[in-house]
Amino acid sequence: MQHPAPPIRHLVLVLGDQLDLNASALQNFDPQHDVVWMAEVMQESTHVPSSKQRTALFLSAMRHFAQALRAQGWTVHYTELDDADNTGSLAGELTRATAHWQPDALCMSAPGDWRVLQALQATAKAHGKPLLLRDDLNFFTTVRDFAAHAKGRKQLRMEYWYREQRQRFGVLMDGGKPVGGQWNFDADNRESFGKQGPQNLPAPQRFAPDETTLKVLELVSRVLPKAPGQLDDFAWPVTRTQALQALDDFITHRLPLFGQYEDAMWAGEPWLYHSLLSVCLNLKLLSAQEVVQAAEQAWARGHAPLPAVEGFVRQILGWREYVRGMYWTQMPRYLDLNALDAQEALPEFFWTGETDMACLRDALKQTLRLGYAHHIQRLMVLGLYGLLRGVHPQQMHSWFLSVYVDAVEWVELPNTLGMSQFGDGGLMASKPYVATGKYIQRMSNHCQGCKFDPAQSTGPKACPYTTLYWDFLMRHEAMLKAGNRSELVVNEGGRHGYMMFDRALYDDLGMPSGAFESVGLWAPVARRSGEVAVPDTGSRHEGVTAYFWTVRDVVRDGLLRFMFAEAGDDETPEAEADEAETAEASDGDENEPEAKK
Repeated sequence: MQHPAPPIRHLVLVLGDQLDLNASALQNFDPQHDVVWMAEVMQESTHVPSSKQRTALFLSAMRHFAQALRAQGWTVHYTELDDADNTGSLAGELTRATAHWQPDALCMSAPGDWRVLQALQATAKAHGKPLLLRDDLNFFTTVRDFAAHAKGRKQLRMEYWYREQRQRFGVLMDGGKPVGGQWNFDADNRESFGKQGPQNLPAPQRFAPDETTLKVLELVSRVLPKAPGQLDDFAWPVTRTQALQALDDFITHRLPLFGQYEDAMWAGEPWLYHSLLSVCLNLKLLSAQEVVQAAEQAWARGHAPLPAVEGFVRQILGWREYVRGMYWTQMPRYLDLNALDAQEALPEFFWTGETDMACLRDALKQTLRLGYAHHIQRLMVLGLYGLLRGVHPQQMHSWFLSVYVDAVEWVELPNTLGMSQFGDGGLMASKPYVATGKYIQRMSNHCQGCKFDPAQSTGPKACPYTTLYWDFLMRHEAMLKAGNRSELVVNEGGRHGYMMFDRALYDDLGMPSGAFESVGLWAPVARRSGEVAVPDTGSRHEGVTAYFWTVRDVVRDGLLRFMFAEAGDDETPEAEADEAETAEASDGDENEPEAKK
């Protein structure tokens, strides 16, 4: 095949997270008149201190993708990280390639990173070349779809977006209704492993480095010796074939129990029943559509229960698409938000894992070794500690972006700064997710061998999470009393203690949002109470009023519609914690920060 010579028609830009042979940028590609441009640059590993695992993953996947393009006979202008003439930046390398190929225009699928888009647009403008942006086809929706959904709304909530997309794309639908009669099955998806721990865990498929990957590992070790993390356990999928194998492995072996244990943690067990697919999704080795379809088909053939499948689909079709829309409609201002005025520096032990807190140590050591932690570890261990301590949200964002192999800014930033740290003041989530150490105790075995007691808030054995929880509430008491759209709800012993920021909802309904003027105690009427309505209470009857409605009351007052509720109508704190990803679908990801790994 004859390869093109300058000047060419299109220089097609392919970034490290756009590794899809069917990408919109590659459609109508003419090998005789177009050239693909790809570049490994130091800037992408140093603008935040990218971990060794993260850098190695991107470089290996990029090199394998370039090989696949060349196998199709296409010309690929590829710059490796240690090339002698490498300028070290995307702008610099694009300048060199543009000068050489003299294209009529630059063309690419829309990038996921605001910073990268600004740099490439500025470079194209400087050389007088149009930059043609095409929609990223690896998502169900476009940013325009989200903007249309958001227009005119006082509040944005993922639940409403998710239901719209279920209906629009016919996912897990029975006509116009959700299969199973419910929009979500979160109530079925929050079990811990109990004292016995996880049993017969299926080991996920891991991928031994081939020759190309081994060269990348050597390169990263050599040129980035001080980067955080290590490479000894690198075994991520780096090709389309491996990504499909990883998808099949999850669907076959872990999806059936994914929902049941998606919020559980266990010391020394990083994978549990999570998908580990956020890497493949975020590099575009897999599309959101084919992942959702595979999960839906697993339910249809009876391989996986509906609660597990719906919980997983929610992270991809719901949370992941929602986070992307939030990012692109809020940037660039979103990056600078700090609604709680958190100013503490990120603790140094986040880079070493050296801490006496067992849950935090396990999550940090695992992260630095593997470049991975599942969504609950990210939200309710790592993120929770940063939120309670008052770490500056931009520092938390930078750390999350640095260490996780699946971290790209469009998904990581809203999940970290918004969902995890409440830096956006409630754009992503209606309340900060704060809890005492009791939550971690209930969902894991970390507390058994820890020197701290989650039941104690003071003294030498006090759990830092429990102490900081109460400190967090006291630090923000003034803001809450000032009427900053905030009412304080303390729920120490529940799944989460949380602050409710929903005064606006009361205002919209025309209801008073201040303190109650009077309080009464009411209980259902006891059975066999005779002619006198006796409240059904265990011991106290004085001051308690029995309540009931007659059939006449129901008919007269039109109460029937209030007596039944569809499961999932309310977005509970637990549901939102599940949705945090990354994400992941936390992801969230859910808290994602991934797409439920």
